[in-house]
Amino acid sequence: MTTTAFRLASAALGACLALGAFAVPVFAAGDDSSTTPTCKKGEIYDQKTKKCVKQQGANITDENRADYAYSLAKKDHRYEEALAVLDTLQNPNTAEALNYRGYVTRKLGRTDEGISYYKKSVAMDPKYTLVREYLGEAYVIKGQIDLAKDQLSTIKALCGNTTCEEYQDLNAAIQNPSSL
Repeated sequence: MTTTAFRLASAALGACLALGAFAVPVFAAGDDSSTTPTCKKGEIYDQKTKKCVKQQGANITDENRADYAYSLAKKDHRYEEALAVLDTLQNPNTAEALNYRGYVTRKLGRTDEGISYYKKSVAMDPKYTLVREYLGEAYVIKGQIDLAKDQLSTIKALCGNTTCEEYQDLNAAIQNPSSL
């Protein structure tokens, strides 16, 4: 390698490392539930300030509230609190909010109610694979494996393969319903 080529390679490597230092992890909405800090009851995590704030009167977006509710349910199994947070949304009729409400009600044992929220979410966003996974899981709970497999096929088509997490999770639930 010539001295000039070595210097260019070193500069390129240095630039990549420098840019990497400024990289910020990006999460799909709702997908970062395992890393979202949880707050005391009556508080909500504000993604903008990175602090827990009083839930009432806080100037927090609906998306932030929905993501926090999902985190409460998914990570901490605080389902009643998650519902209370979802009840504070100014617009509870988004695909994500309906999916999260379906998830929470299903986890509370209200599977039929959860299915109704999932179906509303699918109607709003037919390409939303997470809601299709959860709808399929609800069908597994109900013993409606054929309907769960329909969701699995749709997820495969949307992902373009069988390696996406939603496909793998629903497939595992179909193979082992007792895992739910």
